[in-house]
This record gives sequence, structure tokens and C-alpha cells, in this order.
Amino acid sequence: MSEEAVKMVVLSPLLDLAGFYQPPFEIETEKSTEISAVDESIIVKGNIDVLVIQKRLWVLVIESKSTKFDVLTALPQALTHMLDTPNQKQPTFALLVNGREFVFVKLIQQEQPKYGRSYALSIERDAEFQQVLSALKRIGQLILL
Repeated sequence: MSEEAVKMVVLSPLLDLAGFYQPPFEIETEKSTEISAVDESIIVKGNIDVLVIQKRLWVLVIESKSTKFDVLTALPQALTHMLDTPNQKQPTFALLVNGREFVFVKLIQQEQPKYGRSYALSIERDAEFQQVLSALKRIGQLILL
């Protein structure tokens, strides 16, 4: 699934249902990062695009043309953005999306920053898609506190 299709078909309706397109939330975009991998001796390129909500929730969308990158490919970039958050006293969150799977990440900054992540939730299982929506709504409540 192309990046634009992932954003239009999967991510945008999900963010809308979670209430992130309405005040008091603010959304901005960051530059994308190019990624590459070798698939049967062919170099496959893709991008990780970043959407930032309230400076406390980073949504990283992974896109590739011919093969799927693992959703965790975006984890290093997510952690880099999360470590640079302006408000280091409150937890920072990320959602990694590859069009098929979702992974949530939470970072707590202290002397030694610590992060945790969920297991990969699949869009193909209704109960897990509902878990993603519920988690996004809860994160929305937390980042407004």
C-alpha cells in the first residue's frame, strides 16, 4: 500500500475518530526520512513521514513501493524525535504505522530515559483495530493534561 493510501485509508479516519483533527489539537508535519533495504538483491526504497500532534504524540508512517518494511523500522526515528520533546517532564508517545500494523511507544525522560512499546496490533483483526482507536483516544486525553 502506498504512503498516500496508508494516510488516506488507514491513518486519517483513525485520527479523525480519535478527535485529533479538532481543537484543541494542533497537527504539523515533519520532513520525511528515506529508508532502504535489499529484497532479492534489489534495493527497495521507502519513506518514514512524521506527523506531530501537540508536540507530545509523533505518528510515523512507513511507506514502500514493492515490499513492506517492518513497522519497527520507524522506532529509532521515533525515539530520536521523542527525546527532543520540549516538555520533558511528561511522557511522550508515538504511533508507528506501516499500513498493516500499529505499534505504540511511550517514552519517560529521566536521568536514564526509558521507553516501552506495545506488540504490533494488526488492522486485519477487528478487536485490535478497536484497541488502536481506544489507545489513541486515551493518549489524546493524557496529552491535554
